[in-house]
Amino acid sequence: MASNATVTCPAPAPMAATSNGVFQGDDPLDYALPLAILQICMVVVLSRLLAFLLRPLRQPRVIAEIVGGVLLGPSAFGRNQTYLNKIFPPKSYPVLDTLANMGLLFFMFLVGLELDPRSLRRTGKKALSIALAGISLPFALGIGSSFVLRGTISKGVSEAPFLVFMGVALSITAFPVLARILAELKLLTTDVGRMAMSAAAVNDVAAWILLALAIALSGSHSPIISLWVLLSGAGFVLLCAFLVPPVFRWMAKQSPEGEPVDELFVCATLCTVLAAGFTTDAIGIHALFGGFIIGVSIPKDGPFAGSLVEKIEDLVSGLFLPLYFVSSGLKTNVATIHGGQSWGLLVLVICTACFGKIIGTVVVSLLCKVPFQEALALGFLMNTKGLVELIVLNIGKDRGVSLLA
Repeated sequence: MASNATVTCPAPAPMAATSNGVFQGDDPLDYALPLAILQICMVVVLSRLLAFLLRPLRQPRVIAEIVGGVLLGPSAFGRNQTYLNKIFPPKSYPVLDTLANMGLLFFMFLVGLELDPRSLRRTGKKALSIALAGISLPFALGIGSSFVLRGTISKGVSEAPFLVFMGVALSITAFPVLARILAELKLLTTDVGRMAMSAAAVNDVAAWILLALAIALSGSHSPIISLWVLLSGAGFVLLCAFLVPPVFRWMAKQSPEGEPVDELFVCATLCTVLAAGFTTDAIGIHALFGGFIIGVSIPKDGPFAGSLVEKIEDLVSGLFLPLYFVSSGLKTNVATIHGGQSWGLLVLVICTACFGKIIGTVVVSLLCKVPFQEALALGFLMNTKGLVELIVLNIGKDRGVSLLA
């Protein structure tokens, strides 16, 4: 007679931090610190090597980091189980994910620092119309494609959060990636560049609000709890809007132009970001929202915000952020995509995302009397994808909302 009891596999034992050394008979790869050091070195070296190889194609570094993350996972190198179990064993995932999400928290803080709320208020009707078209059409198409996916490979997921997650994943523009592409191509000061940045900023803010809604809906089947999460999140945003700017204006006044920012102010900023991440995680929204809100709330007047970016960016973007790509790559196995249906659905999602973004932007740009060539350029620029979409998919996967990631 078959038993209905559920068999649970024991969780892997936590790793000790440091070894006694090879001369004492210890394998360093069985310990958290030396293994994490090796993982970080492998990720950074591979991503920089790929960035060098892709430079003639004028691809941004984020492409190399995404490809590197996939290569290190089960899709490529990870097909060798000996390598995978030795270099990226399951028991190392909590440490790797913690470091990756810590880097992501500070990266979102830097993204927020690049967004000036006053520029959103100054956004003209033309850029606002392009932004709304760039998010509404792909969002609607994303919801439409989610019905197809729920009937095939994503059976059993909650309907409302899945619809919103799919809409956000397909409609969001990777604002930080777009900013770097425009800077590399020297287009930031052109009319197309300014319009693309303004539209992408509005698009990004709207998408993050929708993502917060999706996370709130995914946390519980009770609408009351979801409402509490949303209200608490809104309260946190208002609190930051009133408290953060005056504090950082005072810090900026204490940091004369041309002199390095006081170490105390840098430490206070980092602690504020961590505290905000803890608060939003405790509310039930992802910790990255806390870092993003603090970054947006810091006044952009004077050199203080720029000095913070200089102090933090190299460590975050160069060391910690690539870990997020390998953390995502370890959850991705391209070999699982097999059969006509799976490949057909993959093509559907890609075409839906690109078609909605490009066509929506081009049509509204033409209605706003933008020349066709510039309208087409705007369409492709607004279709910029990268880390931000990966964040959305990973959050959906972790919340059990999306079975696509």
